[in-house]
Amino acid sequence: MPKFAAGVVRFQRDVFPDKRELFAKLSTGQKPEALFITCSDSRIELGMLTQSQPGDLFVVRNAGNIVPPHSNTTGATTAAIEFAVTGLGIEHIVICGHTDCGAMKGAIAPEKLDAMPHVRDWLGYARAAVEIVDAIGDGLNDHDRMLMLLEQNVMLQLNHLKTHPAVAVAMARGKLTLHGWVYDIGEGEILALDDRDGSFSPVSKHYAAELAGYLDHPPHD
Repeated sequence: MPKFAAGVVRFQRDVFPDKRELFAKLSTGQKPEALFITCSDSRIELGMLTQSQPGDLFVVRNAGNIVPPHSNTTGATTAAIEFAVTGLGIEHIVICGHTDCGAMKGAIAPEKLDAMPHVRDWLGYARAAVEIVDAIGDGLNDHDRMLMLLEQNVMLQLNHLKTHPAVAVAMARGKLTLHGWVYDIGEGEILALDDRDGSFSPVSKHYAAELAGYLDHPPHD
């Protein structure tokens, strides 16, 4: 804990004074642009990864970046999605998987999770992605099979997301856009889903038309 306590002290001493105006604004409310649903994995640091500021992202994290299909059973992920869309009026939702994902390794081999029954049950929400890879991934090496699973899981969770009434209504009104990403931790690359054909390509290519202005004139400069 001393490492984290020292980090708080450095934040208060070195960072907060320079950002006092931002935090004063944030102290009165939030207006995030996007809901980011990603894995709880400690290696994913969204502020660093997206170069975003406090207040930019509303974040949901869980094992496997999973979105349970909508049901009448209330859960933390369901409530957060509803609040983000209906209460905060967010315009974008990103579901972001990542390489070397322990949750997806567990989804492939649930028989190894007997000591973690809640984890095993939770990963049942990724079962369809596993079965798709089993059905169409013959002949792939282990690396490519895992990449296919990461991509299929992101697509599956996007489909689950569309069953949530708040999401369905916002999309029908043209107020909400969904995005699927896979983050390669070792390479620093993020692949984005093209929902027209199910392919993934680098963020720099997928969003090329929108990127130029932001790269030349970052909004927080």
